[in-house]
Amino acid sequence: MIELQSLQQLEQKLNQVILGKPQAVRLALCCLLSEGHLLIEDLPGLGKTTLAHALALSLGMQYKRVQFTNDMLPADLLGQSVFLPETQEFQFRPGAIFSQILLADEINRASPRTQSALLEAMEEHQVSVDGHTYALPHPFFVIATQNPLFHAGTHALPESQLDRFLMRLTLGFPDLQTEKLMLQQDLGNSRLEGLTPCLDQNQLIALQQQVVQVKVSDALLDYLLALISQSRQQQDGLPLSPRAAKALLRATKAFALLCGRYFATAEDVQQVFASVAEHRLNPGHASDSKSLSLQLLRQVPCPL
Repeated sequence: MIELQSLQQLEQKLNQVILGKPQAVRLALCCLLSEGHLLIEDLPGLGKTTLAHALALSLGMQYKRVQFTNDMLPADLLGQSVFLPETQEFQFRPGAIFSQILLADEINRASPRTQSALLEAMEEHQVSVDGHTYALPHPFFVIATQNPLFHAGTHALPESQLDRFLMRLTLGFPDLQTEKLMLQQDLGNSRLEGLTPCLDQNQLIALQQQVVQVKVSDALLDYLLALISQSRQQQDGLPLSPRAAKALLRATKAFALLCGRYFATAEDVQQVFASVAEHRLNPGHASDSKSLSLQLLRQVPCPL
């Protein structure tokens, strides 16, 4: 199909921008196709913001970038009502969150009060200000970056906030060959220059509808539920909620579609499980740790 070809073209372009990280690129696309929100956590300088920008530029939709700081207020993000003397009325002026794609850069530098302003928007795709509710554009995605918690000036995202992110990714350091290639191609300009949209809004929505149609067998669904159930019997880590189960199913279907299939396999579950589950199982730990999710994968036998 045309949309699937455009999706493959998008993946190729992103891999030309984010060198040597094809799995992270695929998982980021998987998150967007699943209609989820994406959290990218890593050290500064490893390409978090570049990946977020590349995704936004490649989708051809309205996007805004917000640099989160410790003095940022909820109104800076959501908007506020302004009194107009000429009409003697208040008029709501929307904030940056009223965009189809919100790039929330260094989200954990904002105070917990400002972070919590995103909760309603990410879950219900609406904003409530001064007793009025305003719908957000559709589609609506949050692509957030955050620095590790041991960095100065950071505030840990609460569990309720982390649970709103369908996936948490880390890029990590490139291998030496890839880093050498990056240095050889460094001509003083950004690899984002010249990046053009590969998917428009209608194509993306069509792909999201195709994700829903990906087939999942009863045996595979039982395997997925066994992983969720096992997390609730563990002594270490938090249990996975029904919301996490739904997120895992959506991500599994999306990963299968990215592989060009309209049926999901156990390998699809295993490929996305750590990115979907680890930040829910172990909220306070760094994103490069996959210990609890990998432990669950080892404990639960794969029936297929």
